[in-house]
Amino acid sequence: MHLVVVSGLSGSGKSVALHMLEDIDYYCVDNIPAALLKPFISHTIRGKDDAYPRTAVGLDARNKPNEIETVPALISELRRSGIGCEVLYLHASDDVLLKRYAETRRKHPLISGGVSLREAIARERQLLEPMTMAADLVIDTSRMGVHALRELIRERIDRRREGRLSLMFESFGYKHGIPGDADFVFDVRSLPNPFWEHALRHLTGRDAPVIEYLAGYDSVRVMIAGLTAFLEDRIAEFAAANRGYLTIAIGCTGGQHRSVYIAEQLAVHFRAGYPQVLTRHDSLRPAGV
Repeated sequence: MHLVVVSGLSGSGKSVALHMLEDIDYYCVDNIPAALLKPFISHTIRGKDDAYPRTAVGLDARNKPNEIETVPALISELRRSGIGCEVLYLHASDDVLLKRYAETRRKHPLISGGVSLREAIARERQLLEPMTMAADLVIDTSRMGVHALRELIRERIDRRREGRLSLMFESFGYKHGIPGDADFVFDVRSLPNPFWEHALRHLTGRDAPVIEYLAGYDSVRVMIAGLTAFLEDRIAEFAAANRGYLTIAIGCTGGQHRSVYIAEQLAVHFRAGYPQVLTRHDSLRPAGV
């Protein structure tokens, strides 16, 4: 039996995530009151039959703060009793959320009286802080489209083997901002930049000419060796602690060449020892959920 609690900021893609979970045979309930979570679990997850082997519930900031604060303890209790349980938390930058609300013209659930949309978003972040701290997997959807988010949910939750660590190597560009879902962030802007080679400028770190260019530098090989050595120990520690997910972000200026190449090289190395190693390239994806 397995339970996924889906939480996060309004407009960050929670509905998309729940719909994807429903498509992969999770029994999904959205906007459940936190106070009813325990009796709901008793009826479904802890029920006498196997009618709800995989269940997902959506939990948002419309709950009372004191009720949200009880959820992490309930999750710990479920795990101690042997029930597989994880918390998925989605968020995005304020500017992206403001743009999404402007495009959809929907009302934020915490807007009332003289409260502005930006103030409502800030209040929501504060209210959901217990869920952020309890999250097993955090996804920043700021630069992610609907289809990319759906596929990420499929890859990281549906295809993850129970009890195994899912590794994500994520490239990004510093000019777009640091991703908010990374456990580790590494800066590779000190490496030679293919952008300054006219023939390579329009290519990416996955293209053969860029790979050949970067592989020819000692500094690049030393960087990869150093990151690999550091991550070997850290990843082993996370695996020993039964962590389900780990996201390693690699950043360069634009997120097109160096970070993409390094992320791919690290992924190749760690696939030899871990069953689920994924890559994502933020600056090569369209934005918007």
